Amino acid sequence: MILTALNNYYGRLVEQGNPDVPPYGYSPENISYSLVIDREGALIDVVSLLDTTGKKPRPSVCLVPQPPKKSSNIAPNFLWDKSSYVLGLTSSEKDKDIHRARQTHEKFKEYHRQWLEGEDDVGLQALLAFMDRWDPEDEACVSLIPVEALDTNLVFRLDEELGFLHQRDGAKAIRDRQLASPDQQTQTCLVTGESATVAALHPTIKGVNGAQSSGASLVSFNLSAFESHGKKQGMNAPVSERAAFGYGTALNYLLRRDPKNRQRLQIGDSTVVFWAEAESPQEAEASEDFLGGLLSPPTNSEDLDNPEVERLHATLNKVAAGEPLQNLNLQLNPDTRIYILGLAPNAARLSVRFWEVDTLERFTQRIGEHYRDLLLQPAPWKKPPSIWRLLLETVPYRNGKSKSDDVAPHLAGELARAILTGRRYPRHLLTHMIMRMRADGYMSSLRVALCKAVLVRDQRLGSIKDKEIPVSLDIDNRDPGYVLGRLFATLESVQRAALGGKVNATIRDRYYGAASATPASVFPVLLRNAQSHFSKVRKEKPGLAVNLEKQTGAIMELLPAEFPKTLGLEEQGRFAIGYYHQRNEIFNKHAPDIQEGDTE
Repeated sequence: MILTALNNYYGRLVEQGNPDVPPYGYSPENISYSLVIDREGALIDVVSLLDTTGKKPRPSVCLVPQPPKKSSNIAPNFLWDKSSYVLGLTSSEKDKDIHRARQTHEKFKEYHRQWLEGEDDVGLQALLAFMDRWDPEDEACVSLIPVEALDTNLVFRLDEELGFLHQRDGAKAIRDRQLASPDQQTQTCLVTGESATVAALHPTIKGVNGAQSSGASLVSFNLSAFESHGKKQGMNAPVSERAAFGYGTALNYLLRRDPKNRQRLQIGDSTVVFWAEAESPQEAEASEDFLGGLLSPPTNSEDLDNPEVERLHATLNKVAAGEPLQNLNLQLNPDTRIYILGLAPNAARLSVRFWEVDTLERFTQRIGEHYRDLLLQPAPWKKPPSIWRLLLETVPYRNGKSKSDDVAPHLAGELARAILTGRRYPRHLLTHMIMRMRADGYMSSLRVALCKAVLVRDQRLGSIKDKEIPVSLDIDNRDPGYVLGRLFATLESVQRAALGGKVNATIRDRYYGAASATPASVFPVLLRNAQSHFSKVRKEKPGLAVNLEKQTGAIMELLPAEFPKTLGLEEQGRFAIGYYHQRNEIFNKHAPDIQEGDTE
C-alpha cells in the first residue's frame, strides 16, 4: 500500500511536469566539475560547476543517469562519477586508496567500452578516445586536474558544445537499452501487478533525520534469515525496477531538505511526509498547505506578525472549536485523499512509525478533537500548540529548559498516530506526565492539558466509565482525586497569602508528589500547618482569610470521612486538573493578595 501510493504519486508528479522529479532511470546528483574534451579525446579544460551564490561553494545539482547502489563493490556510473572512477585519481595518499582508485578506473573504462563501442555519436566516440589517451600514472595528464576536483563528481562535455555527454541523444538511447536489459529476472510486480524486471536492490532513501547520510533502505533483505524459498535480496518481495524507482524518487522528493518544502516535518525522531491526491495540482497543493498548518502551526515570534500566519491560527481555532471544513471558506474539497507516512531511522534501514490514509475532512475532524481533548479553562495556550511543542512537555525541565533529545523515540510516533487516527493516546503518556510533574515540580498548563486529554479520550472511547473530566472548575465534582487537587491548591494559596511569593519552598515543592499519590499520609499534616498560616492571614487580610476558610470548608465537605490512602494513575491525573482549576480560580479572584508562584 505504501509503495503503491508513492509510485502513483510519482506518476502524478511526472504528468504534471514537475522539474524536480527525474524521469525513469535518472536522478539529480551533486556535480562539481565538467571535463571538456575535444573530438580526439584530449582534455581541453576542467570547468567548475560549483554554485558560489552562498557562503560556501557547493556542487550544482544535475540530472544524470541514476547510479547503481554502491557499498564496498565497484560499480561505475554511466557517463559521470567520482574522480577515482573517471580519472583513477584521489586526494588520498594512502597506498590502498590509490590502488582502489586504479581498480575503479579500470572498471569505469571497461564498462563504458562495453556500452559505447560501435556507437557513431561524435561525443561518445570522443569519450572512448579520452579513455584510451588518459593515464593516471602519467604526470602530464595528472597535472591537468586541479586538486579541488579530486574526489568530486565529474561529468563530460564536448568542446564547443553546451550540453553534457549524458544529455546527447545517443547517450539517452543507450540508457534506454540499459534500463531494458533482459539479463535480469522477471516476476509479477507486487506494486503494479505487471510482469517486469525485478529490482534486486531497492533505491536509497535520503532525508530521514538520524539515518545514515548516504541514505537508508525502506525495503531490503541483507541477511539470509530474512530470505525464503531460495530467493535472494529483492526477489523475496518482487517489485519491478520501474516501480522501485518510482516510489524511491517520490519519497526522496517528499524528504528533500528545502526550506520551502511544506510536505515534510519532524515529530520527535519521526520524519513525517504527507501528500494529497486531488483532481488538480492546485487543489492538492492547497490541501497540503492546509494540513501542514494544522500539524505544525508556526510558532516563531517573527512569523506571528505575518497576516497569513494570523489567518492560519484563526482557522486552527475554528477547527479546534469543531467547525466543519465546509464552513471555513477555504475552497478545499473535504473528500481530498491524504496520505501521511512517518519514518524513523533504524541502522541502515528505515522503520515505518505510522501510515495513515483518509480524507482531508476526517483528518481535520481528528485534529479538532485533539485540541478539544486538550482544552482547559482558562485556556493553556494563546496559539494552539504543535505536536512537537506537546512532546517537549514530556521531558525533564533542567534550569527552566527542556531538550528535544530527551523525548522518548516511540512516544513521538505514538502521539502523532493517536492524533491522526483519533484512537487512544499512548497509555504511558499519562504516566510520563505524572512522573515528570512529581520529579521536577514543573506544573505547566500543557502538562495538565495532556493529562486531561488522555482521560477525556479514554472516557469518550469507553475505557473509562462514569467519570466526568471537567473543562473548567467544577465545584460539584466529588471525584476524590479532583477534590484533593482543589484542596491542595487552596492550602498552597493560604501559605502564599501568609508568607508572600518569596517562599523558598512551597508545599507544592515539598509535598505535591506525596499528596497526589498517598493523600492520607500528607493532607492531615498540611491541614495542621495551614492553621498557623490562616492565623497570620486573619490578622493581615481578614477578608481574604474568610474567603479561603469558606472555600476550604466547602471542599472538605465533598471528601469522604477519611482521606484515601492512595490514588491510582488516573486519579492522580484528576488531581492535577483539580489543582490547575482551583489555583487559577483563586489567583484570578485574589491576585492582589496572593502572589503567583512560578508554575511554567
